[in-house]
Amino acid sequence: MIGVFRQKNPGNAFVLLIYALILKFPIFLHSAAPLRQEDDNYLYRLLLNTLAPVFGKQGYFYALLAFLLLYVQASLLNRIANNVKLLPKPNYLFGMSFLLVSSLLPEWNQFSSTLLVNFCLIWIWYGMVRWYNNTRAMGAIFNTCLLVGVLPLLYTPSIGFVVMVVLGIFITRPLRIGEFVVALIGFLAPFYFLMVVMYLTDNWKPEELLPSIQFHLPKLPASLWTTGGMLLLVVPFLVGAYFVQDNLNKMLIQVRKIWSLLLVIMLVGLIVILVNPGENYQHWMLSVIPIACFHAAAFYYPERKLFPLVLHWILFAFVVAANYLSFAL
Repeated sequence: MIGVFRQKNPGNAFVLLIYALILKFPIFLHSAAPLRQEDDNYLYRLLLNTLAPVFGKQGYFYALLAFLLLYVQASLLNRIANNVKLLPKPNYLFGMSFLLVSSLLPEWNQFSSTLLVNFCLIWIWYGMVRWYNNTRAMGAIFNTCLLVGVLPLLYTPSIGFVVMVVLGIFITRPLRIGEFVVALIGFLAPFYFLMVVMYLTDNWKPEELLPSIQFHLPKLPASLWTTGGMLLLVVPFLVGAYFVQDNLNKMLIQVRKIWSLLLVIMLVGLIVILVNPGENYQHWMLSVIPIACFHAAAFYYPERKLFPLVLHWILFAFVVAANYLSFAL
């Protein structure tokens, strides 16, 4: 499979779909309900309440929706990563890695607010990439921060991605106070417009929008499957990080900054894990995008092809076992 996905073949989009169906098929084996969490915010609850009268509170529609979101995210991440030349040659390793990484913990396959936030994060990352050497940076920063402002309205702990915006401006732009002011206005704009709508519809409850932030230590793994999934998240990431660092001098400055932005997203994702951690590992999913990119580097760079081949089949076997056995149990 590594040899297939290392190539930029148009037919690989269909192969990626078949690959996704194999990994994600357990989603369709039962009538799943969308995940409801204590930290879900106004927009996500509004979305579920809108869908419930049409599709019910659970059913195969939500399984299909989760699958489509995951496949679209894999395809979108792959297209953007190739567009910005994250690796020397275009390939489908980013999409493959995203599907593998997002399957390491079965609960990540549910339709949830974190799944929607993760979809938005791909676009936010691409928006931040375009800040570098942009002659119209103000508009680009405002548009990106507008989307960042939507995140906490879906999932409260994602308020932490404000830190990502600040670090992103430092990495991609010269220091200009005006750009930070524009970023702040863009971030607050969704809150402002939603409050206006709530006031005009006689549903004035602004306290529902304001995030309640508490810091806790992350939840320890409760099973060997969870421990194994986290281990297979970390080990290929470290391998990929080593190869990226080893090839950093061969990269253009812009590509180096893109890898730095991925590290920033992962760093903020780790901070989010400490914010209102809840009773599951849904918030860990917000680090999947950068981890998947470093996994792709671990599959791409090694000169001895046996290593990435063995690594892939270990990940694949674990994912299949974890997902199918969790359904059987």
